[in-house]
Amino acid sequence: MTIRVFLVDDHPMFRAGARHTVESVADMAVVGEAATGQEAVRALRGGEVTADVVLMDLGLPDCPGTEATRMITASPPDREPVPRVLVLSALEEDDAVISALRAGARGYVVKGAPREELLRAVRTVAEGGAVFSPFVADRLGHYFSAVHDTPSRVAFPQLTNRERQILDLLARGYGNRRIARELVLSDKTVRNHISHIFAKLQVSDRMAAAARAREAGLGE
Repeated sequence: MTIRVFLVDDHPMFRAGARHTVESVADMAVVGEAATGQEAVRALRGGEVTADVVLMDLGLPDCPGTEATRMITASPPDREPVPRVLVLSALEEDDAVISALRAGARGYVVKGAPREELLRAVRTVAEGGAVFSPFVADRLGHYFSAVHDTPSRVAFPQLTNRERQILDLLARGYGNRRIARELVLSDKTVRNHISHIFAKLQVSDRMAAAARAREAGLGE
């Protein structure tokens, strides 16, 4: 059986590369493409295209890939099969991964994954399985460990679990590079999270954030 694949990404060059990868094997074919989430929803939910697997980017210009995933995987009319969404994204944040899964995605592969890994993921999702690239699986392990270890009454409920982890390490005196290494994040991702922490705690620098964290029992 030929696996029918639909591509959703706003970068034409990336779509061209994904198309080349998919069509390099005999058991897959690209049946359509979209540059935006709305285009994808119209094509797949409107009956223009029937696909088995949707390769979905999350950083789309008109509507988030998570929202497009939610609409595409919603219960369709009886005559239509439900497309299975496999996220193919450069986003590394835990929140992006968890949001995609909650929206109905059946897998998450990072852009730049080896060709065979991507093809194997498409086949697994087409067969009804779930699949994650090794990097994402490692991140999910860290995420759920943090959730499991978080007490029922958490400090700073306005922060995400990842932001609390980073605040805890910041309160211990860790620099950005060490935080990134500890949590398997990029330096840029850590900087972005710290900016969000400052905004949510209404503080202007690391010392003030660390002080607030220690008062709440973090950083010990």
